[in-house]
Amino acid sequence: MDEAVDQFYENPLKFTRRPPSSMSSVRSPISPASPTFTARTGNSSGSTAEPPTRMADVSLIYPSPPSSTVSGSVTSSQRRAHTNGVIEAAKIRARGEQEMQHLLQNVQLCLHIYNPEIEPERECGYPCSCIMHKYIQRKMERLEIQEIWAKAVMYPGEKHYHDCTQVRLFNNNPYRGAVASPYGFSGSSFYGVQRPDPQYHAKFLQQMNTLNDSLNIKAQAAVDAMEPSFNIWEVDQLQSSMSNIGIGPSINRIVTGEKSKRASLKKALSIRSSEEKVATKTSKIFSEARALVDSILKEENGRWPEPEDRQVVAAYQEQVGMSQKVAELRTRNPLQYLHLLKAGYFEPIPRAWAKPGSNPLKFTIDSSVGWRGITPTWRGYRDTAEERLYWVLNHRQSNATILKPDIMSALKTAQARMERAVEPPSTYYAQDDTCHHLQQGFKGYSKQVMPPFRLVDAPQQPTDDTVILLDVSGSMDSQPRRPEYNQFLIMKHKMISQPKNKDVARAIIHRLTSAMSNRDNNRSGYELTTFSTEAKRIGPINHWNFEETWRTVHFGGRTRLMAGWQSVKDQHLQKYAHTATHHPIYGWQAGPQTPILRLLLILDDEAPDMNDFELDLLGLSWVHVTIFLIGFHGCLHHHRHANELQRISEINPHVSFVAAQGNMPERFITHELLKRHLGYDLSMNEFEELEHVPGEPRRMELPAREPPPPNLPELEQPPPPLPVELPALEPVLPSRLSMEQSRVPLEPPPPYSATA
Repeated sequence: MDEAVDQFYENPLKFTRRPPSSMSSVRSPISPASPTFTARTGNSSGSTAEPPTRMADVSLIYPSPPSSTVSGSVTSSQRRAHTNGVIEAAKIRARGEQEMQHLLQNVQLCLHIYNPEIEPERECGYPCSCIMHKYIQRKMERLEIQEIWAKAVMYPGEKHYHDCTQVRLFNNNPYRGAVASPYGFSGSSFYGVQRPDPQYHAKFLQQMNTLNDSLNIKAQAAVDAMEPSFNIWEVDQLQSSMSNIGIGPSINRIVTGEKSKRASLKKALSIRSSEEKVATKTSKIFSEARALVDSILKEENGRWPEPEDRQVVAAYQEQVGMSQKVAELRTRNPLQYLHLLKAGYFEPIPRAWAKPGSNPLKFTIDSSVGWRGITPTWRGYRDTAEERLYWVLNHRQSNATILKPDIMSALKTAQARMERAVEPPSTYYAQDDTCHHLQQGFKGYSKQVMPPFRLVDAPQQPTDDTVILLDVSGSMDSQPRRPEYNQFLIMKHKMISQPKNKDVARAIIHRLTSAMSNRDNNRSGYELTTFSTEAKRIGPINHWNFEETWRTVHFGGRTRLMAGWQSVKDQHLQKYAHTATHHPIYGWQAGPQTPILRLLLILDDEAPDMNDFELDLLGLSWVHVTIFLIGFHGCLHHHRHANELQRISEINPHVSFVAAQGNMPERFITHELLKRHLGYDLSMNEFEELEHVPGEPRRMELPAREPPPPNLPELEQPPPPLPVELPALEPVLPSRLSMEQSRVPLEPPPPYSATA
């Protein structure tokens, strides 16, 4: 009996024949018609373990939820807001999250700390009125909120911790004592404010990366060990099969005969037989499995109560390419599936998240402080958006693993990219470049990294809609300064000689709109939307109204890319509302007939919500984005962001980019942007044809002068023929035209253009 029990716990399905599933009615409203798997073995090294085999191919069929959950379509006003522990904890945390982020940035700026991963420290422990102690006091006030968030996102068996030693010296923080301080043991000033040391900072980063990797591996292994070793969606069949072979509680078992005195004594002494122990343990396992099934179904039916909800979510999973992985996760790892389901990992980003300054995608993750993420391997990410982005990238149909580079690796690859910069082609040099007329003592163009051009997305069609999205945050109007590094520590910022980012953006937009107007014969212009703290629709911009329109563009504020992107997305889908649908939670959804949106995004290196933007683009097939990243000359920060865009463009075929630094030849940048925006390799001759000012005749070459005859002097040679024959006499007013009428200016004739 003991041997049979041991074999059951190793593989519950070893002695059972899989009957037809009787739980099809309780499938997820969004999961595919179940690709069923045999039970996973608890011990992979056991000789009796059977490898998991797929019993049915994955077919994307999305059945309706149980009939009790569907009561007809409801309007947005009738829809009840779904909630759970993670949602409620996120609401509480969002109230002061942005304030804390801004306060930390202000403290770091006041203390000349330019690395965002370094927390400010102070030698004196007594409280005072300095800005750093105000920040520490604010952190202590949020410890209760931190604990609420931790309890909502922790897996079973994990412990909450923080770094406020003023409250409790020992609080299970694994980083205290295991990671060196970036300040070292010296450098304190007269007021007790410490300065980070480059050597200790490098040691701090190395130890932090090592500990993060170690804790992530242990956490993932612990969560995997807690997953059920059998298919919880077939628990009824398992219990029935076990009862038939005498393991576990039997439903129809009849006990005959009188109980012996020995059995009564065992019961009085709470001594149970091995059969009773097996029955109790098995009953507990099945009860936990049923509870997990009920929790998943309750969460699914609460999040997606209507057919249109399931349709939107199914389309999102299919477009991202993770529908099969989600189905496997639901069958094989239901505990992790439920955890991620509560955090909204399997559905589009709600529209409401783009408006507030703080939302569940903007929460800071700091492993040494104790602010947690969602997944078991949350340590090492900057925020919850970055964590979710890399989780999605690693759970698509591709088997390639995409790892987030740590700070040290990112700076090393940025240095390698900067060293690949070469002189730009001299054929693009122009005297009207911004770097010429806005600088005194121009010393030449900056070296550029040649952007790779790949023909991936479809070329532009006449029905496509072009929109320009411009960053107008304060960094676009600031004086050009680049950070100076000592190893991985930013010591200071150095002024450099190059135009402001806003001046470069102005020149590029002017050239782009002129070239595209010539190609499309579009005199009305292209929609321009700006974003900083909020988004603002400027309206059409073209060659004729450029100066007037540009005067309405104002710079200042923080960078919130998602606010601008949400505005552009709504404008496009509302414009073609007859081809789209509107969802009360996820916003406008494009249809198969919705025209393609071709977005030209122009920004500098300050976009903290870029991960949110990239995550949203993964679920959209009707958008083509061309990004122009403006950077300072020799800035590692710029090249680091360019490497991130390079990784995203390799994954998402609808995203392309051009990154330029310093004094740049604007014709070269415009040509490269047009290639990516139009979707084909635009030749140099065609580009030069598009460069002329709209509305003016194109450039034409006059015929060469023939050599004069021998008997005709050079000065008497007739001039070359004109391209258009002009009238020989001046126009004469008709005799019937009065003097009053003659004073009215005549409309000039339309400009002529030479035709081939």
